Amino acid sequence: MSRFYYYLILINMIANIISAVPTILLYYREDGAVSALIVGAMLGLVIVVIYTKFFNAFPGMTFPELLVKTMPKWFYYPLLCFMAIMWFVAGASTLITYTFLLIRYLTPDIPIMLIGLTLIASIIFGCFMKTDRVLYTIEIIFLINFPIIIFIIIKAYTSKSLDWDFIKAAMLHVVEMPNMNVITACIFLSLGVVNLVIFNRFFTQKQNFGLKQIIVVAFSSIATIFTTYFIPMGFHGLKSIDELVYPWVATSDSMRMKFFLIERLVYVFLLLNLSMAFLSILIHWHVAVELFKFVFRLEKIKYKDIPIGYLIIILFFTAASLFLIVTLTEYQLFQYSKYFFNLTAVNFVTMIFLLFYIARRMKGAKDSKN
Repeated sequence: MSRFYYYLILINMIANIISAVPTILLYYREDGAVSALIVGAMLGLVIVVIYTKFFNAFPGMTFPELLVKTMPKWFYYPLLCFMAIMWFVAGASTLITYTFLLIRYLTPDIPIMLIGLTLIASIIFGCFMKTDRVLYTIEIIFLINFPIIIFIIIKAYTSKSLDWDFIKAAMLHVVEMPNMNVITACIFLSLGVVNLVIFNRFFTQKQNFGLKQIIVVAFSSIATIFTTYFIPMGFHGLKSIDELVYPWVATSDSMRMKFFLIERLVYVFLLLNLSMAFLSILIHWHVAVELFKFVFRLEKIKYKDIPIGYLIIILFFTAASLFLIVTLTEYQLFQYSKYFFNLTAVNFVTMIFLLFYIARRMKGAKDSKN
């Protein structure tokens, strides 16, 4: 399997460590979170396998192109518009989360509107790059940060402040009924594969996706979910974790580097996640832009022979994101993220039936040609 495929999956998992996902998981720690982690990891893996096998069967083709060949216009235009909005919201939620983090931990005296605008300006134009250039950008930034990610994970697992008795106590809740909000949050961690709806145009050759590749994805998913949930628990305990707004930031602040220039690991962690958040937003918004381009034919929208379609999208993304940044509170962001994860899980699980239908229609069309 191409390394770029793994980037799409891993970045979605890593970027969401700092988002509302760990807050949701830990909020339901005494209400079925542990059993839900197991269910969510299994369902997430099933989604990854089905979506990967589907797109692998049609190398180089995007989801809109497949819909054009198999479905009527009245069906696929509203569907693609809805999906574009979902991808925009997914990127915007990461943007808003990180804006709140910058205000709280790094730049408390700078107006929140200015921080949001700076982040948007650094990302928005990259979304209009060609898909292959987006992937090359992702690779460069990801490979630079990967050693730091590994270092932080090793540092967390080997820290003397990590109390495994807290983790064992949390595991005892495995007998409780799985919590649905935790299941959908875990599924969201695995939804990086859905970006293939556009990024599949890069994979023009059929990829080798067998048991070995599934084991790699399963291991990455389980390790991410285990680390996301149990490491903050191991540092802060089952009761104290309830007082933390951003559990992973507090966890990283519990670690020190005695023989390094920067003693507090929290600053390294925040900068690392800034780059991961940048990649996550870039991926989500690139897919959203491509879907909007397909639905509204942006290149054909002109005013006095001047193409303004792309400008409309830039203004829409900027205005909508800034509006959400200045109106939402951290508590509202947490609540709405929970609803959004539920919606995405239902949507992309339901779409599996659509994928089977499209695959059947494509096979029928191929057989009729032969």
